[in-house]
Amino acid sequence: MKNVLAINGGSSSIKFALYEANEVLRKKFEGSIERIGLPNAFLRVKGIDGADNFSKDIDAGDQKQAVGFLMDWIEKRIGDDALSAVGHRIVQGSPKDSETQLVTKELLDDLYLYEALDPEHLPQELMIIEAFIYRFPDTPQVLCFDTAFHHDMPRVAKILAIPRRYEAKGVRRLGFHGISYSFLMRELVQIAGKDAFPSRVILAHLGSGASLAAVENGKSIDTSMGFTPSAGLVMGTRCGDLDPGLNYYLARTEGTDASQFQHMVDYESGLLGISETSSDMKDLLLHESSDVRAKEAIEVFCYQTKKWIGSYSAALGGLDTLVFAGGIGENVPVIRSRICKGLEFLGVDIDENLNKANEGIISKKMGKVAVRIIRTDEEFMIAQQVSQMLKLDTAI
Repeated sequence: MKNVLAINGGSSSIKFALYEANEVLRKKFEGSIERIGLPNAFLRVKGIDGADNFSKDIDAGDQKQAVGFLMDWIEKRIGDDALSAVGHRIVQGSPKDSETQLVTKELLDDLYLYEALDPEHLPQELMIIEAFIYRFPDTPQVLCFDTAFHHDMPRVAKILAIPRRYEAKGVRRLGFHGISYSFLMRELVQIAGKDAFPSRVILAHLGSGASLAAVENGKSIDTSMGFTPSAGLVMGTRCGDLDPGLNYYLARTEGTDASQFQHMVDYESGLLGISETSSDMKDLLLHESSDVRAKEAIEVFCYQTKKWIGSYSAALGGLDTLVFAGGIGENVPVIRSRICKGLEFLGVDIDENLNKANEGIISKKMGKVAVRIIRTDEEFMIAQQVSQMLKLDTAI
């Protein structure tokens, strides 16, 4: 039996899913460890046959403890059904990391050089990889890069307007959420069929981390995140695009150093920074009528997302399909509605009844632009990329 384990490590969670790789990928179970480092951390598991469905509190004071618990549980759960491979999501790869790769010491050494670029994800991801290598030394460990989807963007979308010498060191716009975007494009092909596939697509992955991608004929031509995941849209705790002069201003007026500034823009800003209460969109919606700060945080998020959709429509020369995904994009109808309001001139015209029901397509039947909700599945995409690379499955 060919079992592929997909691991998606975050700053305070670890998502996972086990697939059987045969002629097609068949999910056996999925789950997550949530609230790592916080009180009441818990393991949630959902089995496809219903046998594994449960949630229980666990001790997970940090990522190391959480991944140790997870590996123990997986070993007990699969028993003699050995793992054929483990696939890991890597948020921040180097500019040359455009393909799924087997873990090597040289590759890990290279990735450790990029830890400072994504302190929220990469150190934890590397720790998880090292733990799995130690526990399963004979099992292939495979890295799937979030940046790979955008690797072949046009140079005009990659180049940063700073001295050219930095480009030789790999400083350029990389883009992220690529594993999610790969899955969304796969789903679009299955929905529309290759012959009717839309040529001009905007993908909106909206969650605590949020970004958009402009896709032309199946290829990424631009994306809102840049050299790091801090850029682009307003997010849960990340500021998105910011005047670089603010760094110098705060250094002069408040003595803020580079580390403090980075912590502020990644952990104290975004929805949390504007609202001063929460980074969670649903919390903000509950209080927007009584708290102007919550109201303004929501308005800024929707306004900025709308601006990016408009700019990418210009880059694409029009728009055929708009896709919402991610925790907010998939589950919060009122935010989708507010983003789309005013985009009728582009042909975006949603049916509010379909939108409130979270239907797969929420645009009006006669609408020029198809507006869709697609539930992204990064773990499936990781398992698929691993299976293809190791030739575990010839039919996928």
